Amino acid sequence: MASMAVHQELLIPSPLAVARHLYAIVHSGTFLKVVSTSLLRVLGGFLCGCLAGVILAVVCSLSPLLNALLYPLVRTISAVPVTSFIILVMLWLSYTYVPVFIAALLVTPIVFGNVRAGITETDASLLEVAKIYRFSRMKTLRHVYIPSVLPYFWSGALTALGLAWKAGIAAEVLALPKNAIGSGMYYSKLYLETADLFAWTVIVVIFSFFFEKLMQFFMCRRKEQEEAR
Repeated sequence: MASMAVHQELLIPSPLAVARHLYAIVHSGTFLKVVSTSLLRVLGGFLCGCLAGVILAVVCSLSPLLNALLYPLVRTISAVPVTSFIILVMLWLSYTYVPVFIAALLVTPIVFGNVRAGITETDASLLEVAKIYRFSRMKTLRHVYIPSVLPYFWSGALTALGLAWKAGIAAEVLALPKNAIGSGMYYSKLYLETADLFAWTVIVVIFSFFFEKLMQFFMCRRKEQEEAR
């Protein structure tokens, strides 16, 4: 309706025009390479961010001093606009690695906060039982802490994955690495190919929904396995 009202393909292309450009992009010879490269960058940053968030949460839970030092820093990272980080990181790293770093930077505070909350909310009575029965540290970790923290971790990871995807694409738009969805979006804007820009946006949204459903599937499968035990 907006396209019909404006009647300017340059401003708002029609759904049919977007569908044609989407078909052309998907059937181009470079589509799979572009998408797979962007996916690897974002997923690499996501995994690094998850690992960093878990490690920082554990360290801060074990040491009040490190918690006092690191917690404000992590909170500050989550408050700073992502664009500021992208521009700054572009001065430090090769443009190819900027999306990876930005995705990791966005994921770390979310996973950190959730895992730290899971550790804090661990049932004290279960810890007392583990102490009475003289559980080793590894046994306490396996049977008490991990079951308590996992729901918090999965919840944070689900939220972080969507943010990592969007932040990674935004970093690609500014850094313009080779074989990137964000680069395709930037050049669509540069050459006033609005239908192409809409088509790339549709691709980003589709993959965002796919990642979310995939994560929810793994969460449900794990929950079913735990209930079966």
